Amino acid sequence: MNHRKIRVLIVDDSMVIRQMLSDLISQMPDMEVVGMASDGLQALEKIPQLNPDVVTLDIQMPRMDGLATLDAILQRHLLPVVMVSSLTQRGAEITLEALDRGAIDYIPKPESASQLCELQDELLRKIRWAAGADVQRILRIRQQRKQRQTSLAKLPLSQEQKDAEAESLADKCIAIGVSTGGPPALTVLFQQLQPPMPPIVVVQHMPPYFTKPLSWRLDSISRLSIKEAADGEWLRPNHVLIAPGGFHLELRKIGPQVKVRIFDGPPVSGHKPSVDVMMQSAAKIFGPRCVGVIMTGMGRDGADGCKAIRAAGGYVFGQDEASSDVYGMNKVAFQEGGVDRQFRLEEAASVLTEYVRKHFLKVPVSNLVR
Repeated sequence: MNHRKIRVLIVDDSMVIRQMLSDLISQMPDMEVVGMASDGLQALEKIPQLNPDVVTLDIQMPRMDGLATLDAILQRHLLPVVMVSSLTQRGAEITLEALDRGAIDYIPKPESASQLCELQDELLRKIRWAAGADVQRILRIRQQRKQRQTSLAKLPLSQEQKDAEAESLADKCIAIGVSTGGPPALTVLFQQLQPPMPPIVVVQHMPPYFTKPLSWRLDSISRLSIKEAADGEWLRPNHVLIAPGGFHLELRKIGPQVKVRIFDGPPVSGHKPSVDVMMQSAAKIFGPRCVGVIMTGMGRDGADGCKAIRAAGGYVFGQDEASSDVYGMNKVAFQEGGVDRQFRLEEAASVLTEYVRKHFLKVPVSNLVR
């Protein structure tokens, strides 16, 4: 039986990058490059003619940049677009904006042939996923999220909140793992989540340079304090630490306090940072005082970590299929018995708040705000 090849259109103003991506994709028996464009206007002309299944899209181009091209593509065609982003802070910031606007995913732009070899598995995996993605469904989910979101001012915590709840939450932890579709999903969660909260640690699969702008974006819309984690940093209530891209994060207990260790090393469960590394260390330290949250993403990273949290007496929430861009990591964790309760993304903040108030702050059930 002959299977139709995945048709890819490459859009990039660099002839070298176009050729590098083309050579790699063309080697795959299940893919073919049906065309290349050097800017957005050329891409828009070629899409109706070439009928691609996936578009890889550069960010910085003459005549029409990547964001404008993305908007135009999605207005005219329901095509999965994978952004090709330079490994710079500016490139990361624009890529996060592209994900908000409807890009399916992104890959770091290779700067050399050797770097392309390192990125080839990720590139090919994401193109294959994008080709099979239900773009209309994903765009509908993201649009519904935006309509539900309300703007929250960055309000300072009251002294009462700082003092009264911090002590009782300092020895608890929420451990969150997420991958593909993560930035928009984390935006929904942290825009709604309010103090008091125990320390929160997040592993979002991302390369270097991406997690710092992500933390800035999330911090600007949240009442919690959110930043990229630094080695040796202490966990604190109402503070969120995001594992830096390209490095593992694990937790270590020093006396009565817990700090993060940031370190290099081989990928675990196919990723660096790895959700499993972070969650397994959290389970060892916090035991029944740990809450795991596994969200949208490809692969199975986090499944073992979720099981470790449950085995230690903790509780695990998993994002459901209907609200996930990719029901992958959370699906595996659920099917393998690592999830206690599934949730819709829109109710993530409320279910976490209810759990924290009921089990950590011991607020009577009758006093819970639903």
